[in-house]
Amino acid sequence: MAGIKRAIVIILDGVGIGESPDADEFGDEGSNTLGNLADAVGGLELPRLERLGLGNIAPLKGVSVQSDPLANYGKMSEQSPGKDSTTGHWELAGYILDFAFPTYPNGFPPRIIDPFKKKIGREILGNKTASGTEIIKELGIAHIETGYPIIYTSADSVFQIAAHEDIIPLKELYEMCRIARSILTGKDAVSRVIARPFTGDSPENFERTRSRRDFSLRPPQKLMQNCFQENGYTTVGIGKIDDLYAGMGLDRKLHSKSNEDGMNILLGQIKMLEKGLIMINLVDFDMLWGHRNDSEGFYQELRKFDSRLSEILALLTSGDLLIITADHGNDPTTPSTDHSREYVPLLIHGPSLKKGIDVGIRKTFADAGKTLTDAFLLKNCNLAGTSFWEMINSPE
Repeated sequence: MAGIKRAIVIILDGVGIGESPDADEFGDEGSNTLGNLADAVGGLELPRLERLGLGNIAPLKGVSVQSDPLANYGKMSEQSPGKDSTTGHWELAGYILDFAFPTYPNGFPPRIIDPFKKKIGREILGNKTASGTEIIKELGIAHIETGYPIIYTSADSVFQIAAHEDIIPLKELYEMCRIARSILTGKDAVSRVIARPFTGDSPENFERTRSRRDFSLRPPQKLMQNCFQENGYTTVGIGKIDDLYAGMGLDRKLHSKSNEDGMNILLGQIKMLEKGLIMINLVDFDMLWGHRNDSEGFYQELRKFDSRLSEILALLTSGDLLIITADHGNDPTTPSTDHSREYVPLLIHGPSLKKGIDVGIRKTFADAGKTLTDAFLLKNCNLAGTSFWEMINSPE
């Protein structure tokens, strides 16, 4: 049996690999983030992901099928009724939601907005569904003139507050988010309250900053990372991991400014941590490119990740297990600028594991977390999902 001591889980935010069987229920027929992207840019050049077996999961223009891929491969569908980052991450960690987080396509009702305005002591702007970049162009000047925060939502279960950093300082903006989080409970318990600070002096140069912060709902039950902690392993969350799990089950919480910064932090943690769990969310695919329908930007971000992947692979030892996956889709080629209900890719690699095993189409993201708990022989960890550990484990 392979002696696994350290797991590294890389979540490529928004990088789906084909519409889920129930995509029509979410208005996402035809969505295929990687497949449509490959067609849009004339083929993907991702040699390291290709060598691991990305092209073995599904046909992708420019990515060949490997006869002897370095990794094991498959794809996963989502059981929870949603397509947002919180839902996807919770399911990856072993909790399948039996309800959908509330959404507000017509803006937030008075039962939410009135107490919010009272507690922050001022009026608001917006209160509608909107693109984050477009709403600051529309309302940014009015915000600067009045000092009123811009409130908006999307197709996801989010309450977003946009504010110019010179008008509402970050500390005050974050406190507004905490106030909103305290109001948004019960049937109005949205998955995330998001601070969206921006800078600039005109609609032409308004720009959202990297000081975004997510205030997530706390998971209602024990997750995979809690099991690692309870069994004596250190857990590390990089990027949005801390926010998406509301800090639950994490010993080290390391925020990042970009995918590039996140990869640098990841390399440092791999060099530092001898045993335990490292989880990283790389959000730029989704935040910068998917939501803006920028296919070329999305592709170049993938190429950057692929180039850094060689550094990660070079650090892996016989006790390591690497999983590369995603939390949902965000197809930049479709008219929609929102997340898409898709399968997510699954690549599993480790120097002591079998290679080239097709683990198939998994019925839930939770299979990834369940496999990790089996690989580490974690005790008292009854999570959702079906493990595929025996398929990829190399007997001694």
